[in-house]
Amino acid sequence: MIGNTMLLRSELAPVSDAITNGIRVEVLSRYSPENSEPGRDAWVFQYTVRITNQGSDKVQLVSRHWVITDALDRVEEVDGPGVIGEQPILAPGESFKYSSWCPLKTSTGMMGGIYRMVHSDGTQFDIEIATFGLKAPYTVH
Repeated sequence: MIGNTMLLRSELAPVSDAITNGIRVEVLSRYSPENSEPGRDAWVFQYTVRITNQGSDKVQLVSRHWVITDALDRVEEVDGPGVIGEQPILAPGESFKYSSWCPLKTSTGMMGGIYRMVHSDGTQFDIEIATFGLKAPYTVH
């Protein structure tokens, strides 16, 4: 929310940045016209994530939980182990970067969620993936 006005989905920036428990998650998304078919209500967005361990303990990403919302408020939740088939271990100061994609049935939407992490002592904790916008160019609402 900004002031008393809810930020509209179409106004969300295609970037996000959040730090939780010393772990920074940065995301940049872009519309992928080469993989989209708007005539068939199929818009595809690529997103790139960089996870940086700014803490003092080694951590491992063990699972993900995404919440994806399209312009018609249809929500899809995606859970799974790791990211892109990996469960990266990050020592203090290390980063892990990956890219993936998200299909939508509308030309705009938003994504956000959490990564489940584990400290070297086995303690689990969740870190935020701040919500970011998905928007095809030349979209009028």
